[in-house]
Amino acid sequence: MVGSETHRKGQELRRQLMGDAYVERINQTVYADPVMKKFMDVAAETVFGTLWTRPGLDLKTRTLVCVVSDAATGRAPELAIHVRMALRQGWTEDELVEVLLHLSGYVGVPLIREALLTAKDVFAEMRAGR
Repeated sequence: MVGSETHRKGQELRRQLMGDAYVERINQTVYADPVMKKFMDVAAETVFGTLWTRPGLDLKTRTLVCVVSDAATGRAPELAIHVRMALRQGWTEDELVEVLLHLSGYVGVPLIREALLTAKDVFAEMRAGR
């Protein structure tokens, strides 16, 4: 797996979607742990290297699918990652807020309140250059 062409493509795409500084930061914190490093290797190969590189949807659309999925299932840590990726792919803060507000009618106000709190924090981090 590590060293395969799919893994390499996945690592490159992960950097493209998240940004070098962010990837370096989480690699040195979250993924410095041996167990989490194994997880990242699998995710780089299967998620980024296989799913994200499939034809049929552009990266901008794929990031929005992830934002909606995370918000609808209450996955705040993943939502933060995907909001960052969505902003880097060209979605605006206003568009993402509107998507989340629209979801409130379908998945519930409490889930979307939490999603908006997460998004607000990511917006502030991105504006601060982090």
